[in-house]
Amino acid sequence: MEKLTIEATVENLAEVTEYITSSLEEKDCSMKIIMQMELVIEEIFVNVASYAYRPYIGLVTVTKEFSDNPRAITISFIDSGIAYNPLAHEDPDTNAAIEDRDIGGLGIFLVKKNVNEISYERSNGQNILTMKKLF
Repeated sequence: MEKLTIEATVENLAEVTEYITSSLEEKDCSMKIIMQMELVIEEIFVNVASYAYRPYIGLVTVTKEFSDNPRAITISFIDSGIAYNPLAHEDPDTNAAIEDRDIGGLGIFLVKKNVNEISYERSNGQNILTMKKLF
């Protein structure tokens, strides 16, 4: 397992994205998979950067691990910010009219639609969000 620990600031999004997508490119992943993972990375990392340590800046560790059978990448975002389980909220009603929908929740909904597995745990004062994507 490889890991990158970086300040959770929106300015570091490009570095985190490159950390994941460069490995996907080396594994000859399709552009569709890479684009799906870019969306996932952006949504999760920007949420951590924007809310986990507010108003301060903290660290986030991003881990990646590849498996061959089946071919998959497992990514975890680990932070020591406020406890927050993004999976605890109900999915938005995407059939409802926009003006009738609650604010928020669409980002994690899109993340869940673009990965094969997702889980959250709070352990030793850390939020750990883990996602698995088959490719």
